[in-house]
Amino acid sequence: MKVWYPTHVSFFIFFAVFCMISCSKKNYPAQSEYSFKSNNNKPDYNQLNYWAAHPWKWDPSDSVAKFYRSNFKKDSLADVFFIYPTTFVNNEDSNWNAQIDDAYLNYKTDYSTILYQSSVFNEKCRVFSPRYRQAHLKAFFTIENIKANTAFETAYTDIKNAFEYYVKNLNKGKPIIIASHSQGTVYAARLIKEYFEGKPLQKKLICAYLIGMPIQKKYFNEITPCSNSQATGCFVSWRTYKKGYMDTAFVAKEKFECVVTNPLTWTTDTFYATSKLNSGAILKNFNKLKLGITDAQVHQNILWSSKPKFFGNIFFTNRNYHIGDINLFYDNIRKNVIDRIDAYLQ
Repeated sequence: MKVWYPTHVSFFIFFAVFCMISCSKKNYPAQSEYSFKSNNNKPDYNQLNYWAAHPWKWDPSDSVAKFYRSNFKKDSLADVFFIYPTTFVNNEDSNWNAQIDDAYLNYKTDYSTILYQSSVFNEKCRVFSPRYRQAHLKAFFTIENIKANTAFETAYTDIKNAFEYYVKNLNKGKPIIIASHSQGTVYAARLIKEYFEGKPLQKKLICAYLIGMPIQKKYFNEITPCSNSQATGCFVSWRTYKKGYMDTAFVAKEKFECVVTNPLTWTTDTFYATSKLNSGAILKNFNKLKLGITDAQVHQNILWSSKPKFFGNIFFTNRNYHIGDINLFYDNIRKNVIDRIDAYLQ
């Protein structure tokens, strides 16, 4: 099977901002849960340390924002297998893949993407997110293709091993949601093609949330884009940019068509969805829901959104909203997950 990897990196601004919501290295607490040594730097998914999120322990994916707590009713109707994005961005590190037992990186991952992204799935689902030897950010930029591809293969091998362990030992027949962002989506798309499409597991797929990277329209043969908010056995995908902006360095040069879903309407048409349809975003303050923060409209291969409305946004000049692919639409996604689970079970 041909391995699919991104051919461009129009999402690079994400990492700088992403690190701002993560804890600095000098301030992170040296908690014992991050102090473990791997065997030859290979993850052992039989041990909880090698899971960033797992229902058998408390982790940041279990966090429930304050405004949800009064009506929150935890259930485990389905499983989410979440593949997190790149957090390995240290320019002083010469490695091509992250060390699986890097205490700082694991803490940073857990209190950034696991807290701010994977928590969106936690009301009706058990959340599983494996630690993996993610490729360094430089792998997306380098001209050293052999080293980069080796790094991607190492990362995917971990994801594949984690998923096989999960299916064999943890799933117990539950329906599955595959979810991912950025680098995670590179592996999630391949995972679905290898383990779901045309296989028995395809019947267990509620939905795949393949966010932050382009998914070409012809990438899957049988699994189609979701046509509405309650469709199942399908996938959604989008990349968010400021309305009116076209990334001439990368996106404008794409010679393929991508699937782009509007997370305010859950369709792939070009209907303009006003900010009134945005039921809430979560930014740096996890416990504060921002209502109607932005609108959304599908434009060619990307999702256009107006500049987010928040205090101090005058200083926010980025036109690539990759960091907000999930958080700008947090409440809409949270509700949609519940809707799709209910539709699948019915």
